[in-house]
Amino acid sequence: MNKPIKQHLIDPEICIRCYTCEMTCPVGAIEHNDDNVVVDPEKCLFCMDCIPVCPTGSIDEWRVVKEPYSLEEQFEWDELPEQEEIETAEGEDDGMEAMDDAMAALLAEAHSGAGGKSKAPATASKPSVNLYNLGKPAEATVQGNYRLTGAESDGDVRHIILDFGSLPFPVLEGQSIGIIPPGEDAEGKPHLPRLYSVSSPRDGERQNYNNVSLTVKREEKGVCSNYVCDLQKGDKVKVTGPFGATFLLPSDPEAHLLMICTGTGSAPFRAFTMRRQREMPTRKGTLTLVFGARTPKDLPYFGPLKKVPEDFMHKIFAFSREDGHPKMYVQDQLRAEGDRVAELLRDPNGHIYICGLKAMEHGVNEALSDIARGAGLDWAAIRDEMRGSGRYHVETY
Repeated sequence: MNKPIKQHLIDPEICIRCYTCEMTCPVGAIEHNDDNVVVDPEKCLFCMDCIPVCPTGSIDEWRVVKEPYSLEEQFEWDELPEQEEIETAEGEDDGMEAMDDAMAALLAEAHSGAGGKSKAPATASKPSVNLYNLGKPAEATVQGNYRLTGAESDGDVRHIILDFGSLPFPVLEGQSIGIIPPGEDAEGKPHLPRLYSVSSPRDGERQNYNNVSLTVKREEKGVCSNYVCDLQKGDKVKVTGPFGATFLLPSDPEAHLLMICTGTGSAPFRAFTMRRQREMPTRKGTLTLVFGARTPKDLPYFGPLKKVPEDFMHKIFAFSREDGHPKMYVQDQLRAEGDRVAELLRDPNGHIYICGLKAMEHGVNEALSDIARGAGLDWAAIRDEMRGSGRYHVETY
């Protein structure tokens, strides 16, 4: 009997095909085909470099096996196999226990700066995942391309509307889609898709139409962002996805959402807000948005946000470069709203969503820890419980 071994796997249902883990792996153990991203058991050294960079936690899956799952098997999965019962020979249990302890220590270190594994909210709708892939992408038509930031802004942020016509493309708030830019990279390979969060609700940017919207910031050397920001009405675009099975909107009308974001990280929260407005327009006091940007003119959707009634969604803005005002970041505004935040931490229906630049993650976590401590609460324990019950979500990049 072969000695049981640990195998590193990726959850294909949660993975959003951003390929960050593949680009991070120092030994080339992670690869992809048109459908899935997988881990080569013959190459993986369990270095854990891929764990912190994964925005969904899909990379953090492990099985004890007698024989490793092959790449061919992994490429065909739609979901992970269950852990099988493993019979160990006499004397093997101690070795397995030691290996488990070592793996747990590595995981604890890797998770110290990561969002960790998430679960979908219990009442969230079941998402469709990976309907269209690299081999068989969907084709969408550009319906509109609108600049969200003024010419005086340092950033060019666009609102892009894509129409799928009669092609089925079901997408939920909080999911992402991949855009395949044309051309090849420096190695002569076709460009991989870039992931963008959908900023429209499930029934479309225009209600009951089969279209979605994206919020995209032009990056100076961004292959895909420049391609998307330059799209014209009528252009055809190759799309993969949808992706993501955890960063979803709960259907429970009693769920109170604390949404924390910077810049284009506002995209899923626009979708959340529009869905709530359409589905339960008279529901009050269950949405709180903390939104950070350099100045008001750099903040996407600033005008429309101001029109959302305060009793429907409590809005808190943090501007770090506003003339005549001290620098404010989202973590500063969280502390300023400490009583409101502490109340949500105590609420069994409270949900926390964090989306935006990875640099914000540490500051937000420290602010939440300080607020909890001041209220006599243990933030680490609350965070772990919320994550385990599908009420704590982080997507940073």
